[in-house]
Amino acid sequence: MLSKAVSDAMNDQIRHEIYSSYLYLAMSTYCESINLPGFAHWLRLQAAEEHGHAMKFRAHVEDRGGRVILQAIDQPPAEFKQPLDIFKQVLEHEKKVTSLINKLYETALKDNDYATQIFLQWFISEQVEEEKNATAIIEQLKMIGEAKTALIMLDRHLASRSAG
Repeated sequence: MLSKAVSDAMNDQIRHEIYSSYLYLAMSTYCESINLPGFAHWLRLQAAEEHGHAMKFRAHVEDRGGRVILQAIDQPPAEFKQPLDIFKQVLEHEKKVTSLINKLYETALKDNDYATQIFLQWFISEQVEEEKNATAIIEQLKMIGEAKTALIMLDRHLASRSAG
C-alpha cells in the first residue's frame, strides 16, 4: 500500500507527465505550421512517450492499492520561436522533470517504499537519456546557425526517429 505522501507525489507526477505530453504536442504542432515536419515528428513521438510515462505511473499507483486522482493540466504555449529555442525549452523542461522524479524518489526513500524506489530507477535512467537527446539536438542546431540547408537536413534526420 502506498503512503499518502507517495500517493500524492505520484498523482502529481502523473499531472507533470501529461503536461509534458501536451507541451511536446504543442511544440510539434508549431513545427508542423512552420514546415518542419521532421521536428514535428520527433516532438510528436516525444509527446507519445511522455503519455506512456504517465500511464506507467498510473499503473504503479493502482497496482500498489492507491487511487489515481487526475489533476488539472495547464495550457501549453501555442507560439514558439526558432527550433533552437524550442529545444532549449525541451531541455529545461526535462531538467525540471528530472528534479521532480528525484524528489519523488526521496519521498519513497523516506517512507521506506522499496517497490516505488525500484520503479523509479527506470525513470531516473530515462531522464539521463532525455536530457542527453535534447542537448545533442541543441548542439547540432547551434552548429547549423542560420544555414537553411543544414536545418532541412536535420529536419529530415529527426523525421527518421522511430517510436520506442
